[in-house]
Amino acid sequence: MCCPGCEAVAEAIVAGGLESYYRHRTDNSSNPEALPRVLQDELELLDRSDVQQRFVETRGDAQQIQLLVEGITCAACGWLIEKRLGQMLGVREATLNLGNHRLTLVWSPDETRLSTLLGELKRIGYAAHPYESDKASERIAEENRLYLRRLGLAGLMFMQVMMATMGLWEEFNQDLSEEMFILLRWVSLLMTTPVVFYSCVPFFQGAVRDLRNRRLTMDVSVSLAIGGAYLAGIWATVTNTGEIYFDSVTMFAFFLLAGRYLERRARQRTVESTARLVNLLPPTAMRLNDSEQAERVLLDEVRPGDLLEVKPGESIPADGIIMQGVSSVDESALSGEYLPLAKRAGDQVVAGTLNVEGPLRVQVSAVGEQTRLSAIVRLLERAQSDKPRLGQIADQVAQYFLLIVLSCAAIVGAVWWWTVNGETAFWIVLAVLVATCPCALSLATPTALTTATGTFHKLGLLITRGHVLEGLNRVDTVILDKTGTLTEGRMTLERVEPFDGHDPDQALQWARMLESRSEHPIARAFGRSVTHAEDVQSYPGRGLEGVCDGRRLRIGKSDFVCELSRQPASAIPDQPGQWLMLGDETGPIAWFVLNDRLRTDAHSLIEGLKARGLRVILLSGDHDAVVQRMATELQIEEAIGNASPDDKLARVQQLQAEGAVVLMLGDGVNDVPVLASADISIAMGEASDLAKTNADAVLLSSHLNVLLAALTGAARTRRIMLQNLFWAAAYNAGILPLAALGMVTPAWAAFGMSASSLLVVLNALRLTRLKTGDPRPPTRAPALEGYA
Repeated sequence: MCCPGCEAVAEAIVAGGLESYYRHRTDNSSNPEALPRVLQDELELLDRSDVQQRFVETRGDAQQIQLLVEGITCAACGWLIEKRLGQMLGVREATLNLGNHRLTLVWSPDETRLSTLLGELKRIGYAAHPYESDKASERIAEENRLYLRRLGLAGLMFMQVMMATMGLWEEFNQDLSEEMFILLRWVSLLMTTPVVFYSCVPFFQGAVRDLRNRRLTMDVSVSLAIGGAYLAGIWATVTNTGEIYFDSVTMFAFFLLAGRYLERRARQRTVESTARLVNLLPPTAMRLNDSEQAERVLLDEVRPGDLLEVKPGESIPADGIIMQGVSSVDESALSGEYLPLAKRAGDQVVAGTLNVEGPLRVQVSAVGEQTRLSAIVRLLERAQSDKPRLGQIADQVAQYFLLIVLSCAAIVGAVWWWTVNGETAFWIVLAVLVATCPCALSLATPTALTTATGTFHKLGLLITRGHVLEGLNRVDTVILDKTGTLTEGRMTLERVEPFDGHDPDQALQWARMLESRSEHPIARAFGRSVTHAEDVQSYPGRGLEGVCDGRRLRIGKSDFVCELSRQPASAIPDQPGQWLMLGDETGPIAWFVLNDRLRTDAHSLIEGLKARGLRVILLSGDHDAVVQRMATELQIEEAIGNASPDDKLARVQQLQAEGAVVLMLGDGVNDVPVLASADISIAMGEASDLAKTNADAVLLSSHLNVLLAALTGAARTRRIMLQNLFWAAAYNAGILPLAALGMVTPAWAAFGMSASSLLVVLNALRLTRLKTGDPRPPTRAPALEGYA
């Protein structure tokens, strides 16, 4: 039963003699929660003593473990779990914390096994796994709880102090006695004290740290305002003279904490999205031994070279190469590729992706920190720690602005002291400090940068350096590589041209039978055949020879094939592509035309770049004739072929010397010098690791249109950052003279400053809904009918 209500209904049905009701169900009921399927051998893995050392504590003759239970929806779930486990043999305690869904389980290992208890939990509809604390996540969660407590206390005290001080205003003070007047002052002081000494601790700690480092930050201004107002309020309360302004202190603290909390949440969303990548890895893997017997092992026990079995619906545990099987793999969590990609023997797979259709056998090539998933996490963390030039300028301006504000406050205070009186001067200075606190100026760029970085990752562009978002707005020249960038970087079969009297389908079948024995990249263009050719021999640089259906065949260069029939070599047609001939002892049978297929969105990329007024250059090491043909097809006016890595680097440096701001989109080791030299460099997701480490961003998906989305998103990010800076500067410049003239009270100054900071944060959060169109056309061109 999922809750007491269901149990009561079932008891009523049975008590009424209607138990036959259940015999007429058309299907068994299903759990409303889509719970992950837990394999029995994975549960039994937790019975191992070496595994239990990480999770299980020994208490005398019993053992204790904390489990994280999934699928809990209400308090009735807790009742069901505790009651069912409590009835099982050997269980001494089963206590569920509904707040964090953690189950404390104490049992006797001599009477029952842990896998039996977890299996029973699964049987009644709940998935449970050992809880292992993440120190970093726990620290962030604890900091957030502490921040919320401080914010909640400041908000509660602010409302109470506001009501107490309102009674002291002349508008409300109709018949207030002297004793009550004094009492309200002391009550306000009493309620403000915990706000100052608990809620405002981060401001004071930050101010002390910054002053020790001889830096002026907004924490210094905030601490001066809060500390000064609080001490002056104490003096006014003790002497029973002047205004207390405790409501201004609590209001200032509350709104400032609220703004910082929103900023923390904006940053934490990006950090959590990075942390979720790590959680894509499964805790265990199915490893095959030398006799190909499968055994369930922990992920920590997997080593490079191991052969893993990955069933449909399971996550791939490590980077590797498919040795056996055909399936499709969902890589959306890493690359933004929204359609599963077809994979077969010889293809690479990445840890953390999902096997969708068929079983696969994968030979591990990288585990742990060496996987692509870990590399993405490291690059994301590096990008989040970098600051763009605009952000660095904003930080410097905030320091100079704070110095100007403190100087102005001192001058204004002196003027009011000499012209009016010291008490009025103090509150004017306090209003100036509060109103002009550069909180919004300091929050203007970091919040926008962090939010935009996370949003771009969802689109499929991994930004690894902080200057990319700003630099994309200044780019005027885009250099594109050909192979692996504008093309898919792999040979595909375009068409079959049979000689007279031969069937193209039969020719393709024979070619597949021959090429199935080869590991050459060209062989993959033909696909795999169920039946293989016999007596296959490879002639490097020329082709293959073998027996298919009793016929001796050759495939490769025309002179090599024609040697078999002792005929003169046929001339290769003067058309684009790589031409391979198939022939037997009687003569040529068919031509096979192979080519590196152009990406389906290459045309739209060039059109989009030109529409933005950018100069587009095709720079490739491929043959010049091939490069020129592609440039003509894509309508690129400037194209250079036969370019060595040194030639590419010289071309980029020449353009930069002419004043161009260059963006390079490339792939492969030969592009590393250019990627390092370009103003903005973007590596394709299939690029080598060396290329990625020298790139400023990585295009995780195969969608070239993501680059157009990045240009649009970068422009919007810069626009929002400038909006934030303009608003922060305009507000501070406008409020300063008003506060200096005594036209703004400390309370209104606190409200204005807080509203300014909140507006900046909320404006930056608009980047989470970045609308750049749909940059994701189909990733594969339609297959050649009948041949692919």
